[in-house]
Amino acid sequence: MDITTRIANIIEKRKPLARKIEEVEGNLKTLFAALQQLEERRNYLSSQIGDVNVLEKLKEVDFSHIQLAIASELETLTRLKNRFSRDTFNIGVIGRARQGKSRLLQSLTGLSAAEIPDGDRQHCTGVRSTIYHNTNVDTYGEVWFHTERSFLDEAIAPYYEKLHLSAKPLTVEEFANKPLPQLPENIPGYAEPGAMYEHLKRYHSQFEQYRHLLKQPSSKIIQKHQIREYTAQDTTDGERILFNYLAVKEVKITCTFPNPNVGKIALVDMPGLGDTGLGDENRLIQALGKDIDFVLFVRMPKSSGDYWADVDVKLYDAARSALDELPINLWSFLVLNQTSPNSNNGDNLKNCHDLLETIKEKYILVEKCLITNCSDNKATNQLLEAILDYLTNQIGELDNKYASVCQQRLVKIYESVNALLSKAQMILPQGSEDDYLETEEIFSELFGNHDGGWWRDITLSLQQLRTELWYQRQIPDEELHEGVIAAIENCEQDKGILSCENALEKINTRIMMSSAFRVYPDYQDELRVLISHKFLSLDQSLIRKVESVKNKVAEIFKSKGKFNNLSDKEGSYFLTELVNFIPEKSLKLKAGFQVIGNFQLSYRGLILPRIRHHLDGLTNISPLAGQYGQMLEPVDKTLAVSKDTTAEDILTALEIDYEKAINTIQPALEELLCEPAEAVYAMVEEFIDNVIMQKDIQKEWKSFLRKNRGNIWSEIFAQKEQEKQMREEWIQAVNQVTTVNKQEYFSFAQ
Repeated sequence: MDITTRIANIIEKRKPLARKIEEVEGNLKTLFAALQQLEERRNYLSSQIGDVNVLEKLKEVDFSHIQLAIASELETLTRLKNRFSRDTFNIGVIGRARQGKSRLLQSLTGLSAAEIPDGDRQHCTGVRSTIYHNTNVDTYGEVWFHTERSFLDEAIAPYYEKLHLSAKPLTVEEFANKPLPQLPENIPGYAEPGAMYEHLKRYHSQFEQYRHLLKQPSSKIIQKHQIREYTAQDTTDGERILFNYLAVKEVKITCTFPNPNVGKIALVDMPGLGDTGLGDENRLIQALGKDIDFVLFVRMPKSSGDYWADVDVKLYDAARSALDELPINLWSFLVLNQTSPNSNNGDNLKNCHDLLETIKEKYILVEKCLITNCSDNKATNQLLEAILDYLTNQIGELDNKYASVCQQRLVKIYESVNALLSKAQMILPQGSEDDYLETEEIFSELFGNHDGGWWRDITLSLQQLRTELWYQRQIPDEELHEGVIAAIENCEQDKGILSCENALEKINTRIMMSSAFRVYPDYQDELRVLISHKFLSLDQSLIRKVESVKNKVAEIFKSKGKFNNLSDKEGSYFLTELVNFIPEKSLKLKAGFQVIGNFQLSYRGLILPRIRHHLDGLTNISPLAGQYGQMLEPVDKTLAVSKDTTAEDILTALEIDYEKAINTIQPALEELLCEPAEAVYAMVEEFIDNVIMQKDIQKEWKSFLRKNRGNIWSEIFAQKEQEKQMREEWIQAVNQVTTVNKQEYFSFAQ
């Protein structure tokens, strides 16, 4: 099987593992959220409980260190998921500036300095590039730009923090328009902070050259000849006049590699370390952890003599810290770049061997250390084949080891959580059987029976109200009576057309515009509406009547029933809120409060039908036939309109009709002045029958009162109920963590 096929097979085998990791990642996030809720509950209990022993136990179930471990593992799982879901093997090429990295990449990819910046002068690579192999494709690139926000947060803010400058800019306009703060004189070091500050000045002074790119779409496709202007700091002839790279996050290049058998691989070109651009090392570590499967270190010994310097060790340690789950020697090669006698560096072969022999003295451990001429296509092709051969033989084992190490840590998290949960279960003491019996005995005594206690107080108070309303039900409602008198007086004062000084003129005008046949019934309609509306004010009297009685019922439950702490509402609002407190299983009790809570009396329901009966004289409905064809009683018409009917005739008839209606309405309404009292009495009696007299209603009352006893008898039960509630909420939070902390939820490695 050739390398291309082997690589493709390994990539496909990784995909199911990536999906499993994604599931575990979701489960771990759920566990983290449950632990956070439990931690919040623990902090709350610590502020509420005064028992020293309990407080000490609460301190022992501190999950904060586990939460930190979970947060770290979530980052690792993200790296693993990215690693196993990629469609390529990514090889990161790392080295300090001027070591031959770019020349090596050019040899491996067939690209030139126009696409992979190199040079003999200053550090020239500006951003990370990922180079993908694709057969039979014209080379092109895809540029990913910073947004204004990411530019400030990722590129600029680190300088302000590292160099202890003033408050970092909040907008790009602020960064562009304000002078840079002066470098503090007391900052530790001298040359390095100064060099970093000069790098920040480059961002600032050249901002207008690249700021337009921060407003670009997140990415765009570019042609081959445009690649360098987005990746390099200088032109191919060494002129440092390129600035686009300052706005670029990453560039992806697709081309055809000279070796057609490389398969699905990608080479990641990292900016050379050693430049004073702040964040290069951090970006290196992030890239290694997220985007790279294998590392290729590049080091070019000087022909004049060289050694392993501290900067080499620092670079190695930075790479090692990116993936500390595996020994770095398992996933890295080191290339000592051999240069020829006619190169700028001269012949360095002897020094290559010197560094090869002394590499272990510096604890720089890699799988292989090879001497390769990075400018020689044949030599670099052999290097690539050696890397691919190693990867195809070892990557499966490396993946399994990587996953296994992470899996073991997840098991430890599961075990640690379980251990603390066992302690958490025992923190708040459960109520003993004796405590329960004592509480029930006190509750039963407080609830009482017909001879005393809560039940007697409520029953007696409601029956007293019922008796009071029974005696009042035959007493005319004084407020309603006054309302009727006021409405009648209003009808006498304002008679519509009949009160107009020029009534005859208006009626006559209407007759001329239509006819007497139309005018008389039209005015009847107007007077009928006028009278009906005069009595609308009675609606408020009825509402107040009902609400007054509801207030009395509510007051009984507040004063005698001790329901003050259940609701601060009054009347109807109190009764409605009480309905919401009563559980659905207490059907009889809930229905009883709904009866009184929903009861209403209204003008349109009680009074309007009586008034309408006496307004028939002001109607123009034909008396000939009913709905089903039966004959109706003829209406005694005041005026039989004819073509000779005059305005005087119509006015006289309307006055007769109006007075007849008013004179019959008043006695009719006085007859029903007792009906509101009858209605509210019936309402209260129906309510009492439902909540006091029904069979087994005491069971529902006891269930409701037992649940709310801490609010009703707060001086007796409040502390016990609070302790019970805190215990229940704590156990609920503990059980929630227990539910999501299952070992199988965090298993993904084979």
